[in-house]
Parts: sequence; structure tokens; C-alpha cells
Amino acid sequence: MSKIRIRTKNGEYLAELDGSDISNAIWLSLPFTSRINMLGCQIYFEMPVDNAAPRDLVTKLDVGDIAYWPDVGALCIFFGPTPLSGIDGLPVSRYPVTKIGRILDDCSSMEDAGDRQPITIEKAF
Repeated sequence: MSKIRIRTKNGEYLAELDGSDISNAIWLSLPFTSRINMLGCQIYFEMPVDNAAPRDLVTKLDVGDIAYWPDVGALCIFFGPTPLSGIDGLPVSRYPVTKIGRILDDCSSMEDAGDRQPITIEKAF
């Protein structure tokens, strides 16, 4: 498993990728900076990855999950309820995604990262 550091204007978060082909391709492409898109308690941003064949597509996730949205080539970070969440408050993705890792730190403060603000993903050793 590979570790990454996610940096936003309000903090940084240590995360772990699962070692799949998709997560390895992402790790090898780092560092990467983009702009945040917020949807409820979900951050997503385009991060095209070569050979990112979808596997085990899901829509139900856990808080802290990191997923790859293959239809648009986006990395998604789920840090709380999304607009489709049920009474349990767990994140639900509008579109099928592939889980590729999870945040190891408390990620509740990601809510303050801000739409269209910078986000940087880098290797952590």
C-alpha cells in the first residue's frame, strides 16, 4: 500500500491507497494539483489516469473513502454525508466509483476546504 498526503487550504491529511492498478497509476503521477469541486461532503477533481479500467464499482461508501470515478477521470474523497445519503449518514455517490483507498486522519475539517480552491496530492513516505 502506498501513502499519500492531501493538502487543502485548511489542512493536510494522510491517506493510504490500496495498491490496485488505478491507485498505483495515481501514485506514480504525483505530485498533482487541481481545483476542488464540492458536492455535499464530497470533494472531487479531474485526475486522468492511463489504463484506469473500472473494477468493483460501488455507490455506497464510508466516511474517509477515496475513490476513482472512471467515467470522467476524477478522484473523489468522501468525508461525510452526500446529497443521496440515507438516515445512516454514510456517503452515497451519484455515479459508480471504484474504492482505491482511505484517509487515515480525521477528515471532518475537509468541509472547510472550499469549492474551486486548490488541492494538492503528493507522495508520503
